[in-house]
Amino acid sequence: MAFGAFSGTATPVAVEPVARKRSKVALILLLPGILYLGLFFLVPFVQLIITSLQAPGLDIGLYVNAFKVDNYAIVIQSYGSHIARSFGYALIATILALAFSYPLAYFIGVKLRRFPLLQALGLTLVIAPFFISFLLRTFAWKQVFSDEGAVVTGLKALSLMGSGDHFTGTPAAVIFGLTYNFIPFMTLPIYTSLEKLDLRYVEAGNDLYASPTKTFLFITVPLSMPGIVSGSLLTFIPAAGDYINASGQFLGGSDTQMIGNVIEKNFLELQNYPAAAALSLILMAAILVLVGIYVKRSGTEDLI
Repeated sequence: MAFGAFSGTATPVAVEPVARKRSKVALILLLPGILYLGLFFLVPFVQLIITSLQAPGLDIGLYVNAFKVDNYAIVIQSYGSHIARSFGYALIATILALAFSYPLAYFIGVKLRRFPLLQALGLTLVIAPFFISFLLRTFAWKQVFSDEGAVVTGLKALSLMGSGDHFTGTPAAVIFGLTYNFIPFMTLPIYTSLEKLDLRYVEAGNDLYASPTKTFLFITVPLSMPGIVSGSLLTFIPAAGDYINASGQFLGGSDTQMIGNVIEKNFLELQNYPAAAALSLILMAAILVLVGIYVKRSGTEDLI
């Protein structure tokens, strides 16, 4: 009897109702989020798949439900160059944003750590562009790089540009716009990782007679890799689908159109909804594959 009293056989019976109650409470708390995702993500996603498989109807702009898988082959054949251009621009912009953002984040997160006021000021300057509309910022750069602007006029005066050359409407202008607009998305995650960096590791590297370069490459960079990966994803993904910078109304031209511009044109102007939906799904699938490969190769699978 004594052994039975202390064996603990009655404990699961007492714990089980509590566990069930907690699971019900957790489910109730998660229910609004689940409903929100189902209503505003899952339902539109399913509708997008259905639309991408539709076939033309009798009237222009009218489509009927079908299973026309050829829509994907058609848009890839028609807009393959736009897809490649989008990922090329996004990759270059991500690399340039990383090159600009890492020193900036390192300076704010490490060098200014002992000066809280200056650190807060640096973060404010990084976040400041968010207080201005994305469209206004991009349009402002169009005015700066216009043929009558000081930049282009100065380059022509120095014979660095021909008299008939333009900066807007070129790939360089689009990549510049993408890099500039997404630098904060790269800087903030890297800053978060560097701000939490334990400087004792850096001091240990110095004590072991490692050069500053080796200390940076083998200690600082690996410890800040989660921030680099997060910043790269936050930059590459929206940059690949961007259609503002490459638009002819802003920094782009007819030869710089990206996949976002093609989706916009097919949806709003041509009313070719299956093509627009197919392009959207191709863009989404390509990004998921590239992101998965990148995260796997960088060794930060815990981020996804």
